[in-house]
Amino acid sequence: MNETVLRMAAFFGVFAVMVAWELAAPRKLLDAGRRARWPGNLGLLLVSAVLVRLLAPAGAVAGALWAADAGFGLLNLVELPPVVTIPATFLLLDLVLWGQHVAFHRVPLLWRLHRLHHSDTELDATTGLRFHPIEIGLSVLLKFAACALIGADVVGVVLFEVLLNAAAMFTHGNVRLPGRIDGWVRRVLVTPDMHLIHHSAWRPETDSNFGTIFSWWDRLFRTYRGAAREDAPFVVGLEEFRSAEDRRIDRLLVQPFRTPPVPGPRRGGSTSRGGR
Repeated sequence: MNETVLRMAAFFGVFAVMVAWELAAPRKLLDAGRRARWPGNLGLLLVSAVLVRLLAPAGAVAGALWAADAGFGLLNLVELPPVVTIPATFLLLDLVLWGQHVAFHRVPLLWRLHRLHHSDTELDATTGLRFHPIEIGLSVLLKFAACALIGADVVGVVLFEVLLNAAAMFTHGNVRLPGRIDGWVRRVLVTPDMHLIHHSAWRPETDSNFGTIFSWWDRLFRTYRGAAREDAPFVVGLEEFRSAEDRRIDRLLVQPFRTPPVPGPRRGGSTSRGGR
C-alpha cells in the first residue's frame, strides 16, 4: 500500500507540474489539442492500469522480493550495503529498459505494439503514458524477470518505478529547456528536445535516442543523435495513423492488429523542430 500511495502521489504531482509547464511555456502550439488526443491517451493508461493491477499487482517489486527471499540474483551473491545495491538496481534496470526499447523497434512483431506510442502526431506529457496494454504487460513481465536476475534492491525498484513514470512524462512534454541547460542536462539525462528526435517520422531518427532516464546508454551503444536533420521539415508521428478516427480508444486498442494503409517511411503531419 505504501508503494502504491507513493507512486500515485508522484504520478499526479508530476503530471500536474508538466501540464502547468506546458500551458505556461509550450515548445509549440499543438495542432491537435488536448480534447482530441487526451481521451485516447489517458484511456489507454486506464485500461493498462486496470489490467496490470488485476494480472500482476506487484510487478517488478514482486521480482525483487522473491529474489531477496530466495537469495537469488546478481546483487544477492554477496552481502552488499544499500548504498551499493540501490544505485546498482537503478542503473541496471534503466539499461534493461533501454534494451527493451531497442527490441520493440527492431523486432517486427514488437514494433506493431510499440508503433501505437509513435503514432501520436503531437507530443505532450500524455504521450509518455500512451502504450498498448499488451506492451505494458510484456514490460511488467520483463521487469519482474530482470529484478529477479539482478537480485534487485526493493527500495531501488520502487524509486526506479517512480522516476521512470516521471521521466516518461518529462521527456515527452511539450516543453523546452534553455539551450545551454539542455546541453548540460543531456550529458546525463534524457531531455525533451533529445527525445523529440526519437518521435520523428523519418526512420533513422526514430531508431535513435532510446533512453528513458539516462542518456549515456545511447552514447555508449552509438544510437545517440544530437540533432534532427536540417534538409527536411521535422515531422512527428506515423503517416499511417494520422486521421481523427485513429485517435479513438477503440482504434488505438486494435491498432497492432491492423495493416497500416500506407507502408514504408513515415511522412506528413505537423512540424516541430527540436534537438541540438
